[in-house]
Amino acid sequence: MESKRIDYRIIYQIIKPNSRVLDLGCGDGELLSFLVKEKKVKAQGIELNEAAIYKCVEKGLSVFHGNIETGLSGYPDNAFDYVILNQSMQEVKNPERVLEESLRIGKKVIVGFPNFAYFTARVRIFFKGQVPITSSLPYQWYSTPNLHFLSISDFDNFCKRKKIKVLSKYHLWKNYLIKLCPNLCALNAIYLIKK
Repeated sequence: MESKRIDYRIIYQIIKPNSRVLDLGCGDGELLSFLVKEKKVKAQGIELNEAAIYKCVEKGLSVFHGNIETGLSGYPDNAFDYVILNQSMQEVKNPERVLEESLRIGKKVIVGFPNFAYFTARVRIFFKGQVPITSSLPYQWYSTPNLHFLSISDFDNFCKRKKIKVLSKYHLWKNYLIKLCPNLCALNAIYLIKK
């Protein structure tokens, strides 16, 4: 895989060839395009940003303009082998509902999110009393798309409470996987989950 993004490389490794894939909040379609070309997946995307949709269409991708919070009810149970929710869950108003629907329509769900408990974020809040800004959270408080601020520990607890099976998880720091103190040291996380 040509992409330098480690989250894309991990998702690429998880997905089996010829799978049915739905990418929620697919952006410009870079990841979906790789999956279609290299893994021969049957791909669909849902995206809210019209400019990003045009880029997807230019790449030959099937992407629908829609809101992932309200646009999943029309899909039947287990319609996809994988549903990807990478870097978009924290931007929706009701992430619990989006995850429930994703787990209903997908046999497996890949969730990627920024870790708001990363140590530099904690230091910035503690010493400066300001909203954290890190490489995975590059926004000012007034321009962030993030509505929910979660940590790796928060997501682990959520999965336990909801009886969601965590098949694998990856903790990322810049362009590397880390194992030591992930809730403190990881910038991002990727989970493979199922009901």
